[in-house]
Amino acid sequence: MAKPGKRTSTRPSKSLDTFPNPRRGREYEIRFECPEFTCVCPMTGQPDFATLRIHYVPDRLCVELKSLKLYLWSFRDEGHFHEDVTNRILDDLVAAVDPRRARVVTDWLVRGWIHTVVEAAHPS
Repeated sequence: MAKPGKRTSTRPSKSLDTFPNPRRGREYEIRFECPEFTCVCPMTGQPDFATLRIHYVPDRLCVELKSLKLYLWSFRDEGHFHEDVTNRILDDLVAAVDPRRARVVTDWLVRGWIHTVVEAAHPS
């Protein structure tokens, strides 16, 4: 967990910082949308572009936004299949904040006349 006033990095990172849920007694949903998510196709090395959406209902912890941005940025030059990267992001979010419920949706730009949307949920 990041400490208040701690200077955070501006480089890509695989870590997700958290903070205590300020309204633990109330169930509410947090939604993030990243319209510029990128990674690389592991077969061709070409860039893949997606709008990534994260929805989760926090329990004890929430994910800190800057660390989420740097975490998503860390995928930019890595090769990932759409299905794997979607599930990996969900797994890492669940490991970091242990939410009541979570869903990650990646909506990929068309490639080769195929539009792909991948959705992963916790609990499944």
